[in-house]
Amino acid sequence: MSNAPSAESTRLDRWLWCARLFRTRALAAAACKSGHVRINGAHAKAASTVRVSDEIRVRADGRERIVVVSQIILKRVGAVVAAECYVDHTPPPPTPEETPGVPVRDRGAGRPTKRERRLLEQLRGR
Repeated sequence: MSNAPSAESTRLDRWLWCARLFRTRALAAAACKSGHVRINGAHAKAASTVRVSDEIRVRADGRERIVVVSQIILKRVGAVVAAECYVDHTPPPPTPEETPGVPVRDRGAGRPTKRERRLLEQLRGR
């Protein structure tokens, strides 16, 4: 029996790269290693097996992508073909009105006072 991957499954890092969810396979492997990728709710290593109908959750660039594998691919393909290999269930990004703004201090205002520091810490949730 050979160790070549079958068309039924492949490595997670390889599939993420082939489906163009990551720019390089090394970035896909690093995301798996740091715990930013889950398969069917469980943390996944780069060598985990991906099969059709698996749900993959990827946390990258400050948001989470949720995709369901519809086809196994073994080579990197064009973006149009890669989009056919999964069903994207990612919720739309929040509108700019929904995202909280970052408080900005006036330039030259000096260090925050004790009261301002407490308010900043309260905003940050500390």
